[in-house]
Amino acid sequence: MRAVNELRVKIYADGADLDGIFKMAKLAHVKGFTTNPTLMRKAGVTNYESFARSLLEKVTQHPVSFEVFADDFPGMVAQARVIASWGTNVNVKVPVMTTRGAFTGPVIHALAAEGVQLNVTAIMTPEQVAAVAEMLDDDVPAIVSVFAGRVADTGIDPVPHMRACKDILGAKPKAQLLWASPREVLNIFQADDVGCHIITCSNDMIAKLSLAGKDLLDYSRETVQMFYRDATASSFSINPAKSAA
Repeated sequence: MRAVNELRVKIYADGADLDGIFKMAKLAHVKGFTTNPTLMRKAGVTNYESFARSLLEKVTQHPVSFEVFADDFPGMVAQARVIASWGTNVNVKVPVMTTRGAFTGPVIHALAAEGVQLNVTAIMTPEQVAAVAEMLDDDVPAIVSVFAGRVADTGIDPVPHMRACKDILGAKPKAQLLWASPREVLNIFQADDVGCHIITCSNDMIAKLSLAGKDLLDYSRETVQMFYRDATASSFSINPAKSAA
């Protein structure tokens, strides 16, 4: 089992709670941040730009990804240009398709040609990765986010899936493959084995990294102790005599 500081994959914290983000920014093994409109809504964010600028005032050395929310190509391009202007450490997240299923290749191509650092998101298939790769500029850094966790939710093993995506991006040296929506700490080590450049993790999953390499017999005993402690605290009782009768 590799130690956390031996991992090659970069851990990006995924969330929209400013206090949590600032706390994560102090951890040496957190290398960047991502968020999205869904996370922001759940966190109660009401002003997109105000939230982003508050974050960027304190997070200046880590890459941060903010997503466009327009659903038409001109609107996506316009929003992306504004978001990109917020800071040199900003990646602009553009979904791989519109809500109607139209591939956003023209948006990706136009923005990459302008030098905008993109994070193309909501990708599920190697075929989508190949299509996105064709739209990227060879000289402009970009992130390609494949939602491996959601792929696994459909019953598909994400490891060979992500290996295929990594192979496709081999011709794009400035493009980084991101393992998105992981479900467990194991996924971090799987992403590292595959050669993914980045994995996004919730704050809760990052906290679980302290379990990496833990002795399993100790973990077993601690689990039994937890069950016993909770049963005792609940004042549960079973009367053997009554049960026998």
